[in-house]
Amino acid sequence: MDFQIRPAQPSDAAAIAAVHIASWKTTYPGIVPEAGLAALSEEDSRQRWQQRLETGDIPIFVVETNAGIFGFLAGGPIRTPIESYDGELYALYLLKSHQGKGAGRVLVQQLARTLRTQGFQSMLVWVLEANPAAGFYRQLGAIAVSRQTIEIGGANLPELALGWPSLEAISR
Repeated sequence: MDFQIRPAQPSDAAAIAAVHIASWKTTYPGIVPEAGLAALSEEDSRQRWQQRLETGDIPIFVVETNAGIFGFLAGGPIRTPIESYDGELYALYLLKSHQGKGAGRVLVQQLARTLRTQGFQSMLVWVLEANPAAGFYRQLGAIAVSRQTIEIGGANLPELALGWPSLEAISR
């Protein structure tokens, strides 16, 4: 599949929000309570992404074909210090129809390269333990670093921190 990755622009906020909400609704049934999924708002998501894109303080990339944006990734400095990790992949979402075709791997590698140029040495990602993406990150060489419980939609869900101790290894 041919696709292009580029830095996201503020004009991409609506497409990013659409991918974000659609991805949650196809990934999390049976993991996140139905009430939590039903409460998702594309407009609220668009506003949050619009603000992040206008601020421009973190790397955000979109992946697209001629048909439009089908995925995105955001990352930056680690938000909650853990061991020796300094970078964090905050969000990676692809439409279900485009998963398993290499775009996610290329997006993660792009973020790793970008963070390296900014002086970061390592990166982690928090992922719900039941999320199939945990296996994807492990296939990319991530190792289990930490665990916590988070509340989503009224349920306490186990979440894993999976990390890459060296950005050099993942950025190739």
